[in-house]
Amino acid sequence: MSLTVVNGLPAHVLIVHFVIVLVPLSALAVVVGAIWPGAARRMGLLLPVLALATLVSVPLATGAGEWLEEHVDSNALVRRHAELGDGLLPWAVALLLLATLVWWTARRSAQAEAEAGERGRPVATRSATAVRVVTAVLCLGVAAGAMVDVYRIGDSGAKAAWKDGFSKSAKGAQSVRGDDD
Repeated sequence: MSLTVVNGLPAHVLIVHFVIVLVPLSALAVVVGAIWPGAARRMGLLLPVLALATLVSVPLATGAGEWLEEHVDSNALVRRHAELGDGLLPWAVALLLLATLVWWTARRSAQAEAEAGERGRPVATRSATAVRVVTAVLCLGVAAGAMVDVYRIGDSGAKAAWKDGFSKSAKGAQSVRGDDD
């Protein structure tokens, strides 16, 4: 069962707002957590849960968008938007995987620090630092890719919905709506 209409409006129009908010928020949280392990520890389980909510919102928006695509006039702008929208899911999966990795490594490092503190030994190693740097670079790349993709999808959707659908002047808006006196 897919969500198609909410309160008389196509569900896609509403659900995309979750995607527009959650993808950049997840991307930012993953990058902050990867660069600053203390923040990842503070976010705790919220980090992968946020990324999971992001992942769930993407196919919901895509499914509702596919329904909407069948109920609007097909043109190149609509087809381009649908094509771009299909490419967001891998980014959302990557965000979830990286969020889980950042959460798990922050949790493990906190446990290792606690154990090392009890023994009076330093924890930091070169391999741990290298893993953190590689993870941070991956997080930056995936976050940037996801956010650019969301922007491109949203821009194409706005163009598909609004191109030639409004007047730049208030006087012309009356004729577009059919309110001419």
